[in-house]
Amino acid sequence: MKKSTIILSILALAGAFTAVSCNTTTNENSTAAENTEVAAQKGAIVYFNIDRVVNEYDYANDLRSVVETKVQSIQQEVERRSNKLQKDANAFQDKLNKGLLTQSVAQQQQQKLQEQANAFQNYAAQKDQEVMEEQQVMINNIYNAIKEYVDQFNAEMQFAMILATSGDILPAPVVTADPSLDVTDQIIEGINAAYVKDKKAE
Repeated sequence: MKKSTIILSILALAGAFTAVSCNTTTNENSTAAENTEVAAQKGAIVYFNIDRVVNEYDYANDLRSVVETKVQSIQQEVERRSNKLQKDANAFQDKLNKGLLTQSVAQQQQQKLQEQANAFQNYAAQKDQEVMEEQQVMINNIYNAIKEYVDQFNAEMQFAMILATSGDILPAPVVTADPSLDVTDQIIEGINAAYVKDKKAE
């Protein structure tokens, strides 16, 4: 029997996982614009930077650590299984190189290793999908929480429109505007205050 090398395709989960979140609720009897000062007048069209709000939202930052812990746990388990599979493959190859296995036994073990490799690929792909789904759900929840707060905020402020803009070099859709129409700071202050109230209520 010719000595051969087993090539196992092993999927690895990789990448930076930065998404966040779960739903948050705000007290109906608390004012959305409490402790905030807005220069823009009623009926004005204002805007806020969604990137800043997400990055400075305490609730999102707290949940980010939870997500990262979950992802790290998944990655560690995938890596553990990958290492075990590679160790078994190396041990088989060593025995094969030393002529310690009959041809029939070698074929059986090689087939078993290939089945394990296929099973691992399916497992790793499933875990990768689970991570992506969890991230997307959390992203949806954090944006939903921001949307609910902004709705309450505008119920009091009564602006004609509130735009969400993103980016620094050429932000869209608001490329440039009177700084007095930027309510980002007020939204960050208010949404974090609402989060603190929710935590205390729990």
